Amino acid sequence: MAVKASLNEAMAKQMATKPGFIAALDQSGGSTPKALRQYGIEEGAWSTDEEMYGLIHQMRARIIKSPAFSGEKVIGAILFERTMDASIDGTPTAEYLWTKRKVVPFLKVDKGLEAAKDGVQMMKPITGLDALLDRAVAKGIFGTKMRSVIDAANPAGIAAVVAQQFEIGKQILAHGLMPIIEPEVTITIPDKAEAEDILLAEILKHLDALPAGQQVMLKLSLPTKANQYKALVDHPKVMRVVALSGGYSRTEACQKLAANTGMIASFSRATTEGLSAQQSDAEFDKVLAETITAICDASTAG
Repeated sequence: MAVKASLNEAMAKQMATKPGFIAALDQSGGSTPKALRQYGIEEGAWSTDEEMYGLIHQMRARIIKSPAFSGEKVIGAILFERTMDASIDGTPTAEYLWTKRKVVPFLKVDKGLEAAKDGVQMMKPITGLDALLDRAVAKGIFGTKMRSVIDAANPAGIAAVVAQQFEIGKQILAHGLMPIIEPEVTITIPDKAEAEDILLAEILKHLDALPAGQQVMLKLSLPTKANQYKALVDHPKVMRVVALSGGYSRTEACQKLAANTGMIASFSRATTEGLSAQQSDAEFDKVLAETITAICDASTAG
């Protein structure tokens, strides 16, 4: 147990203080074909879900094994459950990330979204969460991520989303894992700034109610107003505030991120933008290195 405790301590120190960003490699289910298309693999390339997930794991393994993908700039990575259960060169993925790349592993735990109500999409019930969290701990996972969606500045809807996130967050904390709470505000809605004001107030309310000594992480859409979430960045019960790219191009996402002091990136599509299955390893590594440097620079610019 002493070894595990010291490992988690080292991971916690890295997540709390080290410059860099978190790579989101957690596309799942319906988003996997889109991620593969972006990577240059069309839907006819597989005939079963197993083959599809095999292809996406090959893509993720190629990214993780690339020389540029290391804890020097990529301080964490969010994994899909199947990725956690898979291996890279015979080593379980989470163990490979930490021992070979010095990248802190996180696990996406949500099971998708409910139908829209009150301008939001709550998370579906996460069946078997305690068992999944036990497996995550055993595999060396440091923390988790779960996503809800906000589509309107609806006070009741936003309050419900944040309450659900923190309720499940407490269950995750009880397993000794760090929850990344992600209430994503859709970037195209007309009342985005108003939604972000309501969201900030609700998050602060729940943070203040957390017991002393407990912390969470927050993953939020890049805000309309620069430094909208500075109070969260500075809050003693927040380990780190990370930003999702939310559909912005990598260039635009990096520009917006650089204007927000203390926020770092947790980009998914923007991290893999420009990568292709058809590239040589040298070309692939060059593109990924340039991407990682750009996102890391934006994460430390504020």
